[in-house]
Amino acid sequence: MLAEVLADLHDESAELDAMVAGLSDVDFARPTPSPGWTIAHQIAHLTWTDSVASLAATDADGFSAVLSAALADPAGFVDRAAAVGLAPPPELLARWRAGRQALASALTAMAPGTRAPWFGVPLSATSMATGRVMETWAHGLDVAEALGVVRRPTARLRHIVWLGARTLPNSFLANGRPVPDEPVRVELVAPDGTQWTFGPPDAPDRVTGPALDFCLLVTQRRHRADLALQATGPVAVQWLDVAQAFAGPPGAGREPAGALS
Repeated sequence: MLAEVLADLHDESAELDAMVAGLSDVDFARPTPSPGWTIAHQIAHLTWTDSVASLAATDADGFSAVLSAALADPAGFVDRAAAVGLAPPPELLARWRAGRQALASALTAMAPGTRAPWFGVPLSATSMATGRVMETWAHGLDVAEALGVVRRPTARLRHIVWLGARTLPNSFLANGRPVPDEPVRVELVAPDGTQWTFGPPDAPDRVTGPALDFCLLVTQRRHRADLALQATGPVAVQWLDVAQAFAGPPGAGREPAGALS
């Protein structure tokens, strides 16, 4: 399982790498949909997070220092780390590429059954790699939109769907809401037209729609009003308002498209 996720992480990273490899300094300074973040910030953030994930997998005490700094500034540490990581494009790209390789090695070397500390709950190597697929896809989408590139959805979205479904409890907790006892059934149409399902088939609460739209929701790249997702039942309806596949405080999300016109 880990090898499969790492292979998809490699491919997701390579797709983004191909988008940015030939960009000029001016292009790296283009703003992205994330407020205050340029393309350079997006790559610097991925570089930082890969590095921190490697640290978590290899040096729990070293990671605890990073976690303490994050807890001291929960609203600003991500922006600060991205800004600190800025560098001329060749240096930034070299650092990102080396960090990706180091992370794959660190996760592969984790002993089976062990978990690495993280900003939420401790993670297995496979879950850590899955989180990196999610982040790379989401930040890669920001870069693509800054460049006017339309990305083709792939089967790699399944990892993000799985993570999004698994993080329902954290989505409620991060927003100060009680975790519901009722399960939610998730039924999504994959890019190839097949169906991806998660949760009990007899659950009265359910979310249905395109897998791409679900990924856009749980990474907070689109407002739910702009997505073709249907929620049935009170828990499912509430979940679509707070869904986030990432650890940490609740994200700011995106405004509905109509609010920007």
